[in-house]
Amino acid sequence: KSVAEKNRDGSIGEANAHRDQRIEVSSADATAVEGENQAKITIANSNATRRENEAEAERKAVAAEKVTRAKALEEAYAAERKAETARAEREMATQKADIVIPAQINKEKVEIDAEAIAEQTRREARGEADAIYMKMEAEAKGIFEILTKQAEGFEMLSKAAGNSRDAVMMMIADKLPELVKTQVEAVKNLKIDKVTVWDNMGSGKDGKSPATANFLSGMLGAIPPFEELFKMAGMELPNYLKGKTIDTEHPKQKSKGNKKIEDIEPIQD
Repeated sequence: KSVAEKNRDGSIGEANAHRDQRIEVSSADATAVEGENQAKITIANSNATRRENEAEAERKAVAAEKVTRAKALEEAYAAERKAETARAEREMATQKADIVIPAQINKEKVEIDAEAIAEQTRREARGEADAIYMKMEAEAKGIFEILTKQAEGFEMLSKAAGNSRDAVMMMIADKLPELVKTQVEAVKNLKIDKVTVWDNMGSGKDGKSPATANFLSGMLGAIPPFEELFKMAGMELPNYLKGKTIDTEHPKQKSKGNKKIEDIEPIQD
């Protein structure tokens, strides 16, 4: 071939070479850009995944922190509640020791004192009952002895008098001085400091005796007579002691021969 052809072929070859070069370069650049973009996408995806993972990790960390904090608060509240319960129990125990226990001790002391007083009262009552029983038993024995001696004495008196009626008469006769003394004491103890008599000595209500005489006789008549005393004893007072009329010679003329106990002269020993 000629030089021109050779040059032309050379130029064409060169141009083709440049074309191929540029194509290769462009293709390489495109491949490079694509590779870069793909790398960027990969990087972006990786960054997104990273941030997502970081966010999830942060969320989990915050949640875990909150849970941990909540658990910590719960445990703190539980511990505080437990501490308050323990404090309340201590306070209750203190109050019980300061108030309840002394009150219980005082209550038991009062019960013990009351039981002691009741027991002492029961013992004193038993002692008094025993003393009363012994006293009454002694009095009963004394009365029994007195009645026994009186019965023996009355039996001896009945044997000496011959019968029980005469024995009773003798016993009453023995007590007559005491009966008279009792009547005298009844009159003697009358408190009459001063008596002013306004009496003209005229007849009283009965038309016979003066009023003053009736007053004195009425006062003396208030004293129980011997006859009533004897009747209460179931006996009859002898006529010469009753102050009744005694008629030995003229029974029909009682007004002349009447004598009363105040007219009988004392019997000289």
